[in-house]
Amino acid sequence: MRTVAESLGDCELSFLGRSPIDVPRARAQQAAYARALGALGCHIEWLPPLSSHPDGVFVEDTAVVVDEVAVITRPGAASRRGEVESTAVVLAGHRPVVRIRGPATIEGGDVLRVGRQFYVGASARSNAAGVAQLGAALAPHGYSVQAVAMRDCLHLKSAATFIAPGTLLANPAWVDPAVFGCERVIEVAPEEPFGANTLTLGGVSLVSADYPATRRRLEQAGIATQVLEVGELHKAEAALTCLSIILGA
Repeated sequence: MRTVAESLGDCELSFLGRSPIDVPRARAQQAAYARALGALGCHIEWLPPLSSHPDGVFVEDTAVVVDEVAVITRPGAASRRGEVESTAVVLAGHRPVVRIRGPATIEGGDVLRVGRQFYVGASARSNAAGVAQLGAALAPHGYSVQAVAMRDCLHLKSAATFIAPGTLLANPAWVDPAVFGCERVIEVAPEEPFGANTLTLGGVSLVSADYPATRRRLEQAGIATQVLEVGELHKAEAALTCLSIILGA
């Protein structure tokens, strides 16, 4: 994880209008998120702060990590490319590192893993060359990668997240759930189009407090949930998965 910069209000925005962000509140929400991860068994390692990078807190976009390798991304937003080196330095202590090279672009928020299959959203931030380079980096380790059509949102994981062992939570207006071949699909509540982004660890799915109806759908399906307040971070077009890079044991 990386701490929230004072400059968060100057973040990149694509599908949301700009509104004032309460940075101290955003930091408190991030701290609660970190405590929740810790309670679910995670050890938190903090990346160096980047005061000149408003989006630096959204570390997910800077790497795709599996047990065998860490793939350092090349963000589609040019303003974010200065974030990746500090991530690479830290991850090099945990995994061999490979890098996406230009003109390829890819951001971790577009990368959804289902078992040994990776799906990459064909967004404005991740291009075909990025998908190809990610595939080349992961193929030697037995993973496959394919592009997925999406629309009307920033990243693929705004539209869908996977809840093991076989459930997809999705907004079907933004991505076709059938593409992922999951045993069960739960659709977000229609009034909560951004509700598909969840983070599941230790059998518990973290859900934003902004999406209570979608959370009820998960609970009714037998999925254990925990609510977190991340509303200030939502104003920066962010979601729960954005705030961390999860390394397996």
